[in-house]
Amino acid sequence: MTKAIICLAFFANLFNLQAQSNPAIKSWIFNTTGLKGRHYVNGNSTPIQDNVLANVESVQYSANWSYIRANGIPAYITGPFLDGNPSLATAQTGYFKIPLNPVKNNGTPTNTTGGNIGIFINGVALFDYRDGVAWNPATNALCGGPGNPPCPGGMGTSQAWNRDAIPAERAGFDCAKAHPAMGNYHHHQNPSAFSLDQVVISNICNLYPADGLYAINENQHSPLLGFAYDGFPIYGAYGFKNTDGTGGIVRIKSAYKLRNITERTLYADGTDVADGPIVSSTYPLGYFREDYEYVASIDTDVLDEHNGRFCITPEYPQGTYAYFATVDSNWNSAYPYVVGPTFYGVRTASKVQTIGEPVTIYTPTTAISETELNDLNIAIFPNPSGDFFAVQVGGLLRDKMNLRLFDQSGKLMQETEIQPGSTIGYLDARTLYPGMYIVTFSLDGQVVSSKKVVVD
Repeated sequence: MTKAIICLAFFANLFNLQAQSNPAIKSWIFNTTGLKGRHYVNGNSTPIQDNVLANVESVQYSANWSYIRANGIPAYITGPFLDGNPSLATAQTGYFKIPLNPVKNNGTPTNTTGGNIGIFINGVALFDYRDGVAWNPATNALCGGPGNPPCPGGMGTSQAWNRDAIPAERAGFDCAKAHPAMGNYHHHQNPSAFSLDQVVISNICNLYPADGLYAINENQHSPLLGFAYDGFPIYGAYGFKNTDGTGGIVRIKSAYKLRNITERTLYADGTDVADGPIVSSTYPLGYFREDYEYVASIDTDVLDEHNGRFCITPEYPQGTYAYFATVDSNWNSAYPYVVGPTFYGVRTASKVQTIGEPVTIYTPTTAISETELNDLNIAIFPNPSGDFFAVQVGGLLRDKMNLRLFDQSGKLMQETEIQPGSTIGYLDARTLYPGMYIVTFSLDGQVVSSKKVVVD
């Protein structure tokens, strides 16, 4: 009897150890400090403090599922949404239920849908390309969405030509490239700040300074950003060139290309459909999802039709299927952006209000070890710079990080901080004389790293 009890205890402990090594359990940005969200409103560049906890509050798990409790509020400042969107990012209820053992769909691929199709590691929702607006050939006008008449068949029906949210709603995205739908704050695309792109296509960050979930760094494998609703992980824009983890770090590319069309009468596969508007300055190529076609490639750094590939990543040294948040050479978001237009795996995740099975509460690490400090992968770019320096922390901060900028004589010139659950801090170089400076990084009052920067 005693041996049986010891045996059961051994296997229970083994299960917990194995489960807690699963990235879908341990990779979340936990709120261990009571950090609350902040938001901007139009016309006020001073952020307003919210009374809603940011990031992920808790994770519980069973043998097959991970349950993530979050309000859907990030640590970075949300808003404003300058296209007339009256909504603010508000607290969401329930748990994201994510499968721990995702499997490939060997049947007909499942289309992505409107609404939640995944979750980022800070508890913020992922949507696909669409915004609920389409072209109604009967009226030769847009339908669906705020300000438009309903589409034939009602809300949620798919038309021949469906609007792409990324170009159509750019004016309504905040600095982190996101916005709310009835309070549900979400990203459709790569969740890094507009101001850090190689070619900046929105000035919202200048008007209302904020950041995003991560900053693109072409010299590092992008961090694990989240999980799709089929349970497979989502990474940022850069990864290993080859699927076996070799070949250096490169930009991982979408296989979708804009079609060479002037009229919208056929799909890329030749299907004759109800006509859409002709290509024009009002409805340019890329305005509708059907303006793209999938062009398969043998290049290992080009993704498949789901916007993913099977490959080795830092979190999955044995390999996994993974989606990537694709961008173009200017670091602007590239269709299909994250996941889609179909899932690779069997979609089994959902949002639930209660947990209906026995679960174990995951306890995140509360102290940062020396190994974790070394894994923070602190990067500063652009460097040199005459404008600003963006400081990216590649790891997960569980404590506030202080940044201090010193001149060569040791005089403190600037000081700022990166909050827990955020990844980016900024140092303003516009008031500094040209020359070399030192940036130090401190946790709990202890300097853990320093780097040189050059102001030109």
